[in-house]
Amino acid sequence: MTLHDTEPSQSDDAARAGWLYYVAGLTQDQIARELGVSRQRAQRLVSRAMAEGLIHVRIEHPIAACLELEQALTDRFGLIRARVAPGLGPGADAVRAIAPAAAQELERFLSMPDPLVIALGTGRALRGMVDAMTTMDAPQHRLVSMIGNIAPDGSASFFDVIMRIADKVRAPHYPMAMPVISSTVEEFAAFTALAPIARVRELAQRADVVFVGVGQMGDDAPLLADGFITRAELAALQKRGAVGEVAGWVFDAEGNYLEKPENTRHGGVRIVPRLARPAIGVAAGPSKVPAIRAALKAGLLNGIVTDEATARAILLQR
Repeated sequence: MTLHDTEPSQSDDAARAGWLYYVAGLTQDQIARELGVSRQRAQRLVSRAMAEGLIHVRIEHPIAACLELEQALTDRFGLIRARVAPGLGPGADAVRAIAPAAAQELERFLSMPDPLVIALGTGRALRGMVDAMTTMDAPQHRLVSMIGNIAPDGSASFFDVIMRIADKVRAPHYPMAMPVISSTVEEFAAFTALAPIARVRELAQRADVVFVGVGQMGDDAPLLADGFITRAELAALQKRGAVGEVAGWVFDAEGNYLEKPENTRHGGVRIVPRLARPAIGVAAGPSKVPAIRAALKAGLLNGIVTDEATARAILLQR
């Protein structure tokens, strides 16, 4: 070990400042004195701790406006679960707003004593959810991927969460080692014929609880941005009325899937509408409103974690 290894890093200082501010309740002047820095530097360190995700803040008090929106969503779409997080204001990252609430929702299932199979999708919102979770032991449960975890270039999908959650939850986990979208129907059939993949897909299909992101199908579609479909393929789907996707399965404004199972190249396990089990979407943001609304309307999802602005926009649409 070198001397440099034992010296505090800037992240160390930021974490300590965040701890003193959010846990110990010290003022920035007190933190400055405690750390031997200026008040301005103490302020920057506290801000950095939050920006880098070193500190996770959770609000335990139920905010009345959010509760009203949760009830309105539940009544409108017949949901079994709705969580609405306070918004962060115009232009803010919606994932940051909903990640703590989504983490609490997942932790609620993980804390249950009876064994569950919990299926997880992919995407920025799901990754934010897992990053916001606390470390816990839940060996009684099994965690399984809802969708393939191989990108078009053969690398691991960047927003896959099943391996990420393995670092936080001591539970058996089952990745789906196949492409998110196969090149051909024949390639898809070859992958799904493999016994290990078939077992993982079967486990995901009978999951007790499902958590998925909701992708929009505008020109900023995640399927396009991540290289899973081409611009021409996106345009063709848009022409057919595509507004959203869950686990790679694309649907229209009424929540009807556009592709038949026998013609698919998508590695994701298809969510059957009107499941009796929890199928919870984690998504927020203006571009996702049509997709979320369609998924709720058709019963592809029977639960949602979102933010105030998104919830209001969904409810305003008829």
